Amino acid sequence: MTQRILIIIFLVTGLFAQEWAGFSGGFLRMGMTARSIAMGGAFTAEDDHGFAAFFNPAGTAFLVRKQVGFSYSDMSLDRRLAGTSFATPLPPTAGLGIAWVSAGVTDIQGRNSAGEKTEMMQTSEDAFMVTFAQRILPWLSVGANIKILQHQLPVNEEYEGTGIGFDIGFLFKSGKATTFGLMIQDLSSNYQWNTGALYAEGRAYKDNFPTIYRAGTKFLYKSATIVADAGFITDHEKFISFLPRIGAEYAYQDIYYFRGGFGNGRIAFGWGLEYNLLTDHDSRIDYTFSMDWATQTAHTLSYAFNF
Repeated sequence: MTQRILIIIFLVTGLFAQEWAGFSGGFLRMGMTARSIAMGGAFTAEDDHGFAAFFNPAGTAFLVRKQVGFSYSDMSLDRRLAGTSFATPLPPTAGLGIAWVSAGVTDIQGRNSAGEKTEMMQTSEDAFMVTFAQRILPWLSVGANIKILQHQLPVNEEYEGTGIGFDIGFLFKSGKATTFGLMIQDLSSNYQWNTGALYAEGRAYKDNFPTIYRAGTKFLYKSATIVADAGFITDHEKFISFLPRIGAEYAYQDIYYFRGGFGNGRIAFGWGLEYNLLTDHDSRIDYTFSMDWATQTAHTLSYAFNF
């Protein structure tokens, strides 16, 4: 019975994903690190090691140490996703961060109007993020991301879309075991294009990102961490789709971590290792294997360092 329920959830969520997967900015909705992907991306209320601001910028206000993170995903169909992040506490009650996220497709075979092969091409999308968060109360924080966006298509080097976007998040810490989060992702985010560089009668137009309203929770029980959230996806005028995500992590001796989750139309499993590089528990390396509803796979490797 449980197996049937999981299959139904996987298929239904896959259908939901198809409804909004074609919208702009998909690389910012895929998940960033091995840990977050392994736990279904349900990190609205959870801090991601080395990437504190990616899922909810409000988490930056609760940092006690500086952190830097690196992540790389190698995906099928010659796709890639990479990112790096730095965040620091600003005593006594604030936090600041910067991050860069890049995605792309390589080895695209170019062809002319006659169908003959030309050069190999590639496409890329990039986001540069600046984060600020402030604790309003000892248990409540609010934060925001400002994102500078760029999309380079392989048509020619001058044809690119640029834009600016915003995220707003809230984090509520209800005791030591439970945390709640709220997030508005990609508020007014868009690419602005001008086809005048390609066509004599080109024009300017805008590709809006869908806005996602997310609510999530994290619950700690002994050596286990359980995360879950729900997202409501809109095109600024109407509801498009529902995005449920859930994941779990088990810690063994506070050194080894085993994870599994489902979200963003993907099922994922992974592991992590925390170790001492310069000080106690200052380094963490994580790996995840994930597969989406179309059986496309990805391998993600991440590293985080606290100091």
